[in-house]
Amino acid sequence: MAELRADLHCGRRGRGNEQLLNRFLHRSRVEVLYAREATTQRYAQLFFQLCSQGTPISINDLWIALLVVEHNLALFSRAGHFDHLPQWARV
Repeated sequence: MAELRADLHCGRRGRGNEQLLNRFLHRSRVEVLYAREATTQRYAQLFFQLCSQGTPISINDLWIALLVVEHNLALFSRAGHFDHLPQWARV
């Protein structure tokens, strides 16, 4: 959420984008996922895996990856660096 809000504020329509985001977040089907203790343990494992492979990704994207894996979700992204983590389904 922090990365998303930062990106929205950097745009020309910061206030309008924030309102749009808030409307989206209040939809009944939307749930914000937060890191738990298990998330931090998995963070260390995935961080080590990526460094060992020589394929590190940004810290924010690593948090996204962790929550996808932890909650058994599918990731919707075109970013190629996610290809280095075959643990999940991508849409």
